[in-house]
Amino acid sequence: MANEEDDPVVQEIDVYLAKSLAEKLYLFQYPVRPASMTYDDIPHLSAKIKPKQQKVELEMAIDTLNPNYCRSKGEQIALNVDGACADESSTYSSKLMDKQTFCSSQSTSNTARYAAALYRQGELHLTPLHGILQLRPSFSYLDKADAKHREREAANEGDSSQDEAEEDVKQITVRFSRPESEQARQRRVQSYEFLQKKHAEEPWVHLHYYGLRDSRSEHERQYLLCQGSSGVENTELVKSPSEYLMMLMPPSPEEEKDKPVAPSNVLSMAQLRTLPLADQIKILMKNVKVMPFANLMSLLGPSIDSVAVLRGIQKVAMLVQGNWVVKSDILYPKDSSSPHSGVPAEVLCRGRDFVMWKFTQSRWVVRKEVAAVTKLCTEDVKDFLEHMAVVRINKGWEFILPYDGEFIKKHPDVVQRQHMLWSGIQAKLEKVYNLVKETLPKKPDGQSGPAGLVSGDQRVQVARSKAQQNHALLERELQRRKEQVRASTVLPGVRIKEEPVSEEGEEEEEQEAEDEEPMDTSLGGGLHSRLANGLPGGRAAGGDSFNGHPPPGCAGTPVARELRAFVEATFQRQFVLTLSELKRLFNLHLASLPPGHTLFSGISDRMLQDTVLAAGCKQILVPFPPQTAASPDEQKVFALWESGDMSDQHRQVLLEIFSKNYRVRRNMIQSRLTQECGEDLSKQEVDKVLKDCCVSYGGMWYLKGTVQS
Repeated sequence: MANEEDDPVVQEIDVYLAKSLAEKLYLFQYPVRPASMTYDDIPHLSAKIKPKQQKVELEMAIDTLNPNYCRSKGEQIALNVDGACADESSTYSSKLMDKQTFCSSQSTSNTARYAAALYRQGELHLTPLHGILQLRPSFSYLDKADAKHREREAANEGDSSQDEAEEDVKQITVRFSRPESEQARQRRVQSYEFLQKKHAEEPWVHLHYYGLRDSRSEHERQYLLCQGSSGVENTELVKSPSEYLMMLMPPSPEEEKDKPVAPSNVLSMAQLRTLPLADQIKILMKNVKVMPFANLMSLLGPSIDSVAVLRGIQKVAMLVQGNWVVKSDILYPKDSSSPHSGVPAEVLCRGRDFVMWKFTQSRWVVRKEVAAVTKLCTEDVKDFLEHMAVVRINKGWEFILPYDGEFIKKHPDVVQRQHMLWSGIQAKLEKVYNLVKETLPKKPDGQSGPAGLVSGDQRVQVARSKAQQNHALLERELQRRKEQVRASTVLPGVRIKEEPVSEEGEEEEEQEAEDEEPMDTSLGGGLHSRLANGLPGGRAAGGDSFNGHPPPGCAGTPVARELRAFVEATFQRQFVLTLSELKRLFNLHLASLPPGHTLFSGISDRMLQDTVLAAGCKQILVPFPPQTAASPDEQKVFALWESGDMSDQHRQVLLEIFSKNYRVRRNMIQSRLTQECGEDLSKQEVDKVLKDCCVSYGGMWYLKGTVQS
């Protein structure tokens, strides 16, 4: 009480809430300008606003007669921005930088606690602020000057007539977009490009600016005073003390709205527990990928029924070695595709199911064996393995979690149900991939642990023993094929020198295979790591003994015929392809084939290249620049040499040019074609051969696939 007596009330002020400008009042701040140097007396040339974004632009005049103004610099800037010719679109019509633009940015998004106050005749009138904007000088004219400079450089570099001619034969790529998934739509809506596009779509509203001492400004300032004297409009301030305090200090939920939003892939445990149980399990498994059941129960909380969790986990995950691994269709929804190869979700799910099934048979999986069976690219296979395994040097990929025998013993009914599901998946995989049932070591009686655990070293031993058992049979087959080749290709009087088969070389190969990671490199996906198509690795199809081409006896096999048909059809459409692009098209072709097709038996890169060379194509040794970022497969360029039409000669001349040059100008190609094919070569013929084989970038022509985008 003593303190209150020492601090008496000196004056009581009535507070009024004015609403006339509540949705229109903005506070402008100029953070790069001292408060003593206002813009009140500077002429404002124009003003415009985007109301939804609360974005304002003001144009103010610059005093060009001021002694501190450098006239030569102003003329130079205007020349750089507008060029020598002034027109209606010019930024500086006077050929002098005589104005500057100010752009706004929001100081705060929540202006609910800010108001403009006007004290008059013992009354305080408050008007809520609609926005608080900070205006800074804009330097967009420098971007315009830079664009002008680049245009002048581009005009000086090349001949405009050549550019116009090249535009006629510019390659056009037509793409058919797939239906957009809800997940992809949300990512697109949240992207920076989409937001920028939406902001640009809002039209500018042009405004009239009135100075500080203008009569219209004086009239508008009257709206800052509360218009109603009866107090009917000010019922917001007639509150009880607790309600008034609540208005001054809103509760915490209001404050949480301004907290930064977490990334879309981050969900707090508090938010997670507000969702239904099925959604909680799905989100956890989708993020963790592999989890023991005990860990899942600890994350969900002690009050959750384990029976309900078991029922829910079986809808989104599969049991592997006593642990739960998220299902493939959860990670790869129906309308999605691989970010690496573009393979559809159905093929990705099938490949990942194969990896999961392999881990039900063994704790170890060899990456190359998976790639050989599934025919998927290395990046996709690596993604599958990283979800559920860790790599071990010289051994392969080991399942990431230890075998959970406690769960197996505690829930035999769930284990039996999962075993039946895996049996169905195995039957489907055997049909699709033509799998051969491998003989795995049997588990001794009474041994605890997962069934059929086979290490990488044991795989190598099994492969070696099988190779030794079949060695004699393979040698006889090799001799029989040699006799067939000799009978069909040897001319009278020609004797072929035969080299003895070196046992030491084979032993060295076995030693190398032991030292490196024991990965399966066979085309069929079996355990014969040194065999391909029934022949030793050094004499497989496409070996040196046949000069880089497959043996004549193999050309009539169904696999060779199907592969030859694919290659011929592809090159009739594309004419020029890199090995990387050809392999991508072949993988897409495989994905479109029905299960059990002959091409699923295994096609190596060498077999694919030999088929290309045998189909009337040639490899073009393009001299790539030393600093190229192209991979070895991208540097192998193949082109259709003979197709039987009138363009063969033109195409061959063009390909010879690119065997000596990485990039060529059109006039050089034109002159060389005229020299080789005669003066009557029309522009349409030149355009056709360029369109078939080349692409144009920056006035230069490149073979398709050789320029890095």
